[in-house]
Amino acid sequence: MISVVTGGCGFIGSHIVDKLLKEGHKVRVIDNLSTGRLENLEHHKDNKNLEIFKEDIRDRESIEKIFEGVTYVFHMAALADIVPSIQMPTEYYTSNVLGTFNVVEVVRKYNIKKLVYAASSSCYGIAKSYPTKEGNEISPQYPYALSKYLGEETVLHWGQVYKLPVISLRLFNVYGTRSRTSGTYGAVFGVFLAQKLANKPFTVVGDGNQTRDFTYVTDIANAFYMAAISEISNEVFNVGSGGTYSINRLCDLLGGEKVYIPKRPGEPDCTFADITKITNMLKWKAEISLEEGVKMILENIDYWKNAPIWTPNSIEEATKDWFKYLG
Repeated sequence: MISVVTGGCGFIGSHIVDKLLKEGHKVRVIDNLSTGRLENLEHHKDNKNLEIFKEDIRDRESIEKIFEGVTYVFHMAALADIVPSIQMPTEYYTSNVLGTFNVVEVVRKYNIKKLVYAASSSCYGIAKSYPTKEGNEISPQYPYALSKYLGEETVLHWGQVYKLPVISLRLFNVYGTRSRTSGTYGAVFGVFLAQKLANKPFTVVGDGNQTRDFTYVTDIANAFYMAAISEISNEVFNVGSGGTYSINRLCDLLGGEKVYIPKRPGEPDCTFADITKITNMLKWKAEISLEEGVKMILENIDYWKNAPIWTPNSIEEATKDWFKYLG
């Protein structure tokens, strides 16, 4: 079998590549390397079952032939993070919405068995209930969240109209090895790990009692694989750990001092996925606890040695547009 992984040099995508190669697939990676890193797949450099194409999903003509003869497509390629999506909405719309349109149009051309889309739990905004079910109100708070949701709607609509076999997985707070080390202020693990390496305090938003549904990346990769090989299609599933954990608890596990910075508008006090549907229909559940996941990250902490070191002052400067537009 041949699988395509868009964004396969990225954080989650590279772990999906690991899983597919382990299962005996031939894998074609499409990545423009704007945030993905070839180093994330360096351990497969001698594997003849892996091909990497430096292409952009916004250019349909350049990616079309890569999908020929493919069985499964894992669509991970996207721009992430909140602040740059506020500052550069055009880039986010063209990548996450029009890029997704290009992918589903190419999938429509070929007889592909399943397309699995990486959606975001940010579509729920500040959820009305916890744990949050798939039928919860959709309320994106910023352009990144909206663009990922519009991408999901595109995938599902093409599934409905053109009878494409598709599944959308709404991911909650993914963490683990190979998470992004550069670029804009973003995910908490990248920020904290660089701070730990530099012996700086962890910059905790608000009082740190807010909780997140931290889900380890290899569990996420397994969810994508199980979604692809299942006979189920045209469904949306939450993918979470089955629990929710405070930022203060995370700091305790990582070990270090804390400094508190202002709470940000548009951020929920809790993210917590109801995973009943994916557990019942796909027989998937997370296997790695937060304690185990943090231990694995700390064993590989040198990966973040070149990541930017954020301070309260630099975070304030980087997030001023966040407060300006969402406050």
